Amino acid sequence: MKVLLDTDVLLDVALAREPHVDHSTAVLEWAQASGEAAVAWHSLTNCSYLLKGGRAFLNNLLKLVDVASVGSDHARLALGLPMSDVEDAFQAAAAVAWKADWIVTRNLPDYRNSPVPAISPADFLRMLENADS
Repeated sequence: MKVLLDTDVLLDVALAREPHVDHSTAVLEWAQASGEAAVAWHSLTNCSYLLKGGRAFLNNLLKLVDVASVGSDHARLALGLPMSDVEDAFQAAAAVAWKADWIVTRNLPDYRNSPVPAISPADFLRMLENADS
């Protein structure tokens, strides 16, 4: 199963944001073990900006995940999606480009019209647990 990790999940870990850090950390641990996770290119710059650099975090992150390859066609796709938040639309387009099955995010309402379904970190972990049962 392939997933694209939204920026909020990354920042939960980088900033140890309670009460979300535990679920988001577990998702990153799954990503490391499975090799089936990616991030959008712009998530890296968003994290860098919000972490005031964040090179160590980003270097470690890139050991765990791929970066979805996108281009002009995906940018046009994002701008044409019926999503109110353009940044989230770019996340969705990156998920399409990477052929993700899910976007793992805490921002579920903004992904209602995404071509790739969104799931919270907690629900994603429950889904994995149920699949292993």
